Amino acid sequence: MWRYIVKRLLWIIPIILGVSLLVSAIMTLTPGDPVKLMLGINATEETIEQTRHELGLDRPFFVRYGDFLYKAIFKGDLGTSFRTRQSVSAELFARFPYTLKIAFISVLIAILIGIPIGIFAATHQNTFWDNLSMFLSLFCVSMPNFWFALVMVSIFCNKLHLLPTMGIDTWHGYILPCVSIAIGTIAALARQTRSSMLEVIRQDYITTARAKGQKELKVIYRHALKNALIPIITTIGTYIGYNLGGALIAETIFSIPGIGTYMVNSIGYRDYPAVQGGVMLIAVCFTIVVLITDLIYAFVDPRLRSQYASKKKKPKDVKTAKAVETA
Repeated sequence: MWRYIVKRLLWIIPIILGVSLLVSAIMTLTPGDPVKLMLGINATEETIEQTRHELGLDRPFFVRYGDFLYKAIFKGDLGTSFRTRQSVSAELFARFPYTLKIAFISVLIAILIGIPIGIFAATHQNTFWDNLSMFLSLFCVSMPNFWFALVMVSIFCNKLHLLPTMGIDTWHGYILPCVSIAIGTIAALARQTRSSMLEVIRQDYITTARAKGQKELKVIYRHALKNALIPIITTIGTYIGYNLGGALIAETIFSIPGIGTYMVNSIGYRDYPAVQGGVMLIAVCFTIVVLITDLIYAFVDPRLRSQYASKKKKPKDVKTAKAVETA
């Protein structure tokens, strides 16, 4: 198990390098001069060139990229923001708790709603409620999150005046952004849960459990759901990572001071260090979430634990077999 964890952690390195290189190249090729955006249209050419030299933008692309990687890896320094002149690392970690909280609350909402809907649809297959839940799930998966967020703002903020339109000063401020992000995850979890449950409840051991007279709730939640959890956990882990990026839209619409708002403003000003740092932080979090998801498999499914154990014992078994053959 530890060997597997170390191997997966080492895979984070090429992933982060690839993501950072791609983002750096895209930001460099994007039209717009960050220096002119900073200084305005009245700045002289001499001032522009001097500022460009101070920011290191007159150096070749790979020299700047190498310097960024060296500082990020060995010093933990993601650079200084062109726009705010503050440390990117400090600004990101000050805003990261807001983004993380929104992402996890949205996934929690999706788990509490999506999984029961999927179980209900699977246990009432081909009924009106099954068809209705799957139709609504398909509609929600296809619906853009930003459009749904704007609709909720129009209804609950502008017309009903029940919730705030922006900010997270109270817990009410988390409702609309979290629900707007969670709606797609709810639909995806409901569809995945239904599919996994339908595959499991047709197995012989479910029929045997029912034949023994066990209560239906115990059969569904203890036997069927437990064995259907692997694809459901995969969907949950994937959407935690997606919601970290999806919070960008919700934070912009609801004016939440998270990484999403910070990166949107940075993109507008062509703030290379801020965008690179934000993308790297989200990429690291995404890969760690995927790793944790894989490790949860081993605790949910005993068959995976036995596979890890058999891999460790295999070399000894081979040596023993060879020794027996030689004797």
